[in-house]
Amino acid sequence: MTRVLGIEGTAWCASAAVFDGATGDVSIRSEAYQPDSGGIHPREAAEHMRDAVPTVIGSILETIEATHGDAAEALDAVAFSRGPGLGPCLRIVGTAARALAGRLGLELVGVNHMLAHLEIGRYRSGFDAPICLNASGANAHVLGYHDGRYRVLGETMDTGVGNALDKFTRHVGWSHPGGPKIESRATAGEYVELPYVVKGMDFSFSGITSAAKAAYDDGVPIEDVCRGLEETVFAMLAEVSERALSLTGADELVLGGGVGQNERLRGMLDAMCAERGASFYAPDPEFLRDNAGMIAVLGAAMYDAGDTLSIDASGVRPDFRPDEVDVTWRSERTTASPAPADERTQGAEATVELDAGAGRAFKRRHAKAYRHPELDERLRKRRTRTEARLTSAARRLGVPTPVVFDVDPPAGTLTFELVGDADLSDAVSAERVGAVGRHLARCHEAGFVHGDPTPRNVRVSEDRTWLIDFGLGYHTDATEDYAMDLHVFEGALAGTAADPTALIAGFEDAYAAAGDEAVLRRLREIERRGRYR
Repeated sequence: MTRVLGIEGTAWCASAAVFDGATGDVSIRSEAYQPDSGGIHPREAAEHMRDAVPTVIGSILETIEATHGDAAEALDAVAFSRGPGLGPCLRIVGTAARALAGRLGLELVGVNHMLAHLEIGRYRSGFDAPICLNASGANAHVLGYHDGRYRVLGETMDTGVGNALDKFTRHVGWSHPGGPKIESRATAGEYVELPYVVKGMDFSFSGITSAAKAAYDDGVPIEDVCRGLEETVFAMLAEVSERALSLTGADELVLGGGVGQNERLRGMLDAMCAERGASFYAPDPEFLRDNAGMIAVLGAAMYDAGDTLSIDASGVRPDFRPDEVDVTWRSERTTASPAPADERTQGAEATVELDAGAGRAFKRRHAKAYRHPELDERLRKRRTRTEARLTSAARRLGVPTPVVFDVDPPAGTLTFELVGDADLSDAVSAERVGAVGRHLARCHEAGFVHGDPTPRNVRVSEDRTWLIDFGLGYHTDATEDYAMDLHVFEGALAGTAADPTALIAGFEDAYAAAGDEAVLRRLREIERRGRYR
């Protein structure tokens, strides 16, 4: 069985590990960088790597030789974190990996650090096809496997979740890392309201951080601000994870990244999955924070698939996105398929009961156990009211939407006309995708967005395409907001459709013909904002 030495060093932690495929054992040696100031300084981090990488490699080689004998005979490959991360740190790790592989006569494997976070959870959980939430310092994104790659179903549009928390703790004078300090203080705090920003399956943290700083400066007790931060930020991550499960039909979720050590986040995700009947797995803390064990485990899978690098092709990639990686180590083509709608359908935040005889659809937004009660009540009321108003507003514009017969915001319930024969996700076509483009253009021209235009929120029949579920919509005159609508739809298509490239091109052509070209230009800007673009 394969035995691989892994080396990690993307930012703050120098780590080496050995994974034994025969036993499943992983041995890890790590030395973390401890900044004097409130954050990681790239030069200081690189100096740490320069000193610590040889030390941790030497320690793990001693373990290998004590257990298995000569390292050149015991090992099959050297795997290293190729990116994403800080360039100076990555180059030190890459140089060490090349030198070690050359000296021992071993194959070289370049691993995407973010996929390693996912794959260690998949490996240790035994899950077949999970959705993964990566929540680390520089990242926050939701990944699903489709058509030979991991697709980014949702991600932060500004900063990583750990960095967002650290910006607040630097403001109040706390040292890095800030997350554990927020967690400690939040346990004694009372919830305070902060901005909650979810756009489809994408999200933003910058406004939350600014609001938390302002609340602290205005005299709100630090414990209360910390509680508000945890309840808001982690509820957003749990919600987008649930949306990804609903979109793809998956029933497994794994957590990755150092922020995943937070007990409140793990508890929210566990509660959300329990409500859905899904399975949840969070690795042990040593596999959540940056570590070489995950690099060695994924490196072994890649080596077994023949996915190795020559020295000339082994340059590091500081901007290495997970959706750029051809997944050679998995044979299946997709995560899952959403179940077709029947008499009772469970969505991301509501259940819908269909009465075909009466031509009615009854929707109920249920209380979410993972969210703070005050936050949950506010969101359910607001979204129920918004859905009724914007569904009717779009219909008055000539956009096909169901008639709203009844709405009760406090109860979170709506009664609609039953429309369509299937969700777009079950019957996607170029003509129907083009209709979505035209419908969104008409809504944008009237000054509002859908907010969550995924294929699960479009109903179709043989000759008509309806938009449904405007609960995340809002009135706006900002080109940015209109472009985010398009970004959400295209991201969902890319993560679920068999031929997303052609469909997305047709969608944009239809939008351009009916709408504003400036929105498409802004869409290109938004795409470049994704982490590591």
